[in-house]
Amino acid sequence: MNLKANEKYIHRIFILGIVFKAFDSILEILAGVALLFKGTLEKLAEVGIQNELIQDPHDFVATHLQHWLPAILTRSSFFATIYLFCDGGIKIFLVIGLLRNKLWAYPTVISVFTLFIIYQLYRYTFTHSHVLIFLTLIDIIVIALIWHEYQFVKTK
Repeated sequence: MNLKANEKYIHRIFILGIVFKAFDSILEILAGVALLFKGTLEKLAEVGIQNELIQDPHDFVATHLQHWLPAILTRSSFFATIYLFCDGGIKIFLVIGLLRNKLWAYPTVISVFTLFIIYQLYRYTFTHSHVLIFLTLIDIIVIALIWHEYQFVKTK
């Protein structure tokens, strides 16, 4: 593969990683909105779960959601809502900067994502969640792609 084709391939992977982060950001904002209306969310989930259990009383997903959803919604707080809004909002703003090829966005995103990685690793020490490790690995790959793209864009 020649150098130009290689750069085109890496650029496509970069775009895919950035689109993934945009999707992640939108999900975080939606989760923040959902937490604002957690009473309504609980009622909707309860109706959906009950309908599913009527059809199949042993439904794996419905029985687990029925057990875990109240605990998850009870633990959610105003802080979690604000965190999700801010985190999602910051990331979507930065991703837009990257997609518009704004030079300031590249080092800013690298710095912000590095801070998120540090926070995720800190949270991992309490939760031991494999999801956090997965997200951290994705963030590291995206940071490497951003760095590569930044070096390429700077030389244009």
